[in-house]
Amino acid sequence: MPAESESFGDPGAALPRLPAVLAAVLEAYLAFDATGRVLAWNPAAEATFGYTSAQACGRSVEELIVQPEAREAARAELAALASGLPGQTQDRRLQWAAWHADGYVVPIEMTMTATDEPTGRVFHVLAHDITTTQRASRFAATEAAVARGLAEADSSATAAARVVEALGVKMGWPVTELWVVDDDRQLLNCAARYAHTGRRLHDFAVDTLEPGITLPGRVCADGTAHWIPDLGADTGSPRSRAAARIGLRVAIGVPLCAAGRTIGALCVYGDRVEDPEDILLGLFSGLAAQIGQYVERRRAEELAIELARTKDEFLAMVTHELRNPLAAITGTVTLLQEAFDDLTHDEQQHYLRIVTRNAERLSVMADDLLDLARLESGHLAINPTSTDLCAIIRQAVDAASTAAEKDLTITTRLPEHLELYADPDRLRQVADNLVSNAVKYTPPGGTITITAALDDTDRNITWSVADTGIGIPAAERPRLFRRFYRATSALDRRIPGTGLGLVIARTIIERHQGTISLSDHDGPGTTFTIEIPIKPK
Repeated sequence: MPAESESFGDPGAALPRLPAVLAAVLEAYLAFDATGRVLAWNPAAEATFGYTSAQACGRSVEELIVQPEAREAARAELAALASGLPGQTQDRRLQWAAWHADGYVVPIEMTMTATDEPTGRVFHVLAHDITTTQRASRFAATEAAVARGLAEADSSATAAARVVEALGVKMGWPVTELWVVDDDRQLLNCAARYAHTGRRLHDFAVDTLEPGITLPGRVCADGTAHWIPDLGADTGSPRSRAAARIGLRVAIGVPLCAAGRTIGALCVYGDRVEDPEDILLGLFSGLAAQIGQYVERRRAEELAIELARTKDEFLAMVTHELRNPLAAITGTVTLLQEAFDDLTHDEQQHYLRIVTRNAERLSVMADDLLDLARLESGHLAINPTSTDLCAIIRQAVDAASTAAEKDLTITTRLPEHLELYADPDRLRQVADNLVSNAVKYTPPGGTITITAALDDTDRNITWSVADTGIGIPAAERPRLFRRFYRATSALDRRIPGTGLGLVIARTIIERHQGTISLSDHDGPGTTFTIEIPIKPK
């Protein structure tokens, strides 16, 4: 060692100035005495371990760079080295898991030598971060696990789950996500998410996002990879802030592409701040290309199956739902023609009401099918204006004439007015659908409760419709907003319906930048909850 090192180990001496070569080398250099007190710490060590030279020098080396659970063993190793024994670390090239100032593990490769100085033995360590090297070597195992998961999966959902698990387990990322674009709804859906055991995700774990919003949305919007080196500094994204609150520090997102278009995003989140790295981005992009091709192929296969099933469901619905009212109208009209003069006035009115009621059923069905066609073509028009939601809800309740016939109790908990900027006709369509469904599926004597109010932010309205009806089986709830879907609880009771109302209602609410969902609750019945902004952005 140069002359400057002669004061190493002297507790009363000023800390030495690093030789120029050690200050300039790219490898981390640190020196410590036989008690473990740090004597030297170069700029590369600052970058590798997160402590400045002023913070490190004079402190115990095991407190700085040894994982908490390994510090007792490190002190025993240091005692052996100080007594002249070879120990496990001296004069060897070792790969070792060091501890960073920010509380995460840094894989390093290191060598340690010792020199005998006038004031005692001094140990010298040269180390470098091998995170990138380890990742590259683990990526082959990850690619194999992903390929095996895709080959063995029986559905796109299973495949997505295996992909994110392989990335999380093999590559060590605390949280991984796979997002796919829902073209019909103009949203991103989280197809699968993996988190290390014990990692609580809280409000970070959302299942839908708009294109252009947060990391997955940005990736899908511009079709390029994004690297957020420090989530805590990404103040423009609420989800990045949510990630930082649960200890995530870095995020990487790469697009899933197929046939020249972006169909989703693969995102991983780490627990240490890192600068962008071309090699890792290239590896992820190659993996994403493989996944994108698989997802597109699998979606095409599942779409063909879905279209065939939808066609069968549509034909069954048309056969049943159109035939019944037509049969009632035809039969009643025939009766009127044959025996009109023999019927009393009240009997004539009774049969005319049967014709009218069934004609209205056909009219509603035709309107639903037309709205579905507009929905499929993207031409479902929304014409917003200043609107009072409470007035719309009250009109829908007043129109529910069969509620009185079934002795149902409808309770509304509404303020006098709830002003918002929306399409009143479309919101009335949603209100009519939810109220009529609640009336239809609630047995006589039941209750329906409708509430609406501003949320805590005064920017959104929460609107709910709850009933004590027949409910929806838990296993069928994920299918609730599929076109033509009818719950078995309704089919078993032969309750008429097209399975289109909720699909159309969801589309209307989402065109207003809101959400509609089936809420979990105790007891019988269902509760639909709508969140809708007062003024869409």
